[in-house]
Parts: sequence; structure tokens; C-alpha cells
Amino acid sequence: MASIHKDIPIDAPADHVWDALRDFGALHTRLVPGFVTDTQLDGDVRTVTFANGTVARETLVDCDDNRKRLVYAITSERLKQHSASVQVFAEGDARCRVVWIADVLPHEVAPYMDAQMDLGAAAMQAAMAKSAREKSAA
Repeated sequence: MASIHKDIPIDAPADHVWDALRDFGALHTRLVPGFVTDTQLDGDVRTVTFANGTVARETLVDCDDNRKRLVYAITSERLKQHSASVQVFAEGDARCRVVWIADVLPHEVAPYMDAQMDLGAAAMQAAMAKSAREKSAA
């Protein structure tokens, strides 16, 4: 199984980032606007539309407020396996680090997933830093 790891520094407090990350139905408005263009929530399942037109059905597996960790799985005909965890770690009062890990099969989709996760990480960094600045200025 291919395992993709992203270690993402973010110029925003951990609680601020976690609040957006744990809002499972608001990817497109809070966490990664631009990278994700729409999210439809139906219970613990979200249908995510990405900027490149790809649509994924993601199921919430766990949301742990104490650990600031969210786990989700994707089910599709193209993927035999996809599970991911995203966890926020404080690094002082104004910065944090997000660790995003995805395990995928078949191996052939790993380069695509890796590139998409890079785009998602960049969108997250920009959106979270911007919203943290706006919040502190208010």
C-alpha cells in the first residue's frame, strides 16, 4: 500500500485550524477554498468536488477533539483502499503543523494523490493564515 505523508506548517493557531478542519462539511468555504469548490454533507458522508472536476465520496471515520485528529475514508470504483488522517499540532501560540497521511491502493494512484495533496496543503496554508489574520484584526 502506498502511504503519502504531508507535514504542513501553518501560520495560524492550532485551535483555529482545528475548528476549520473538524467542520467536515465546509472544506470549500473554510479549510481549502479554491482547491475544493463544493462539499455536500449527508450525515457522516461528504461528497467533495475538487477544482479539477474530480468528485470524491468521503466517509467520516473519527473526529477526536482531544487529539485534534480527523480520519476519513474514500470509497470508489477506482480505489481499492483509501484512508486518511489529518492531525493538528500546536507550535506556539500563533503557529501549528498539520500532519496529513493517506494510505492508498492501487499504488498507481499514489503519484496523482501526492500531487493533489500538495495542492490541498498549499490551499490550507493560505486559507488558514488569511482567516487567522482576519480574526486577530477584528
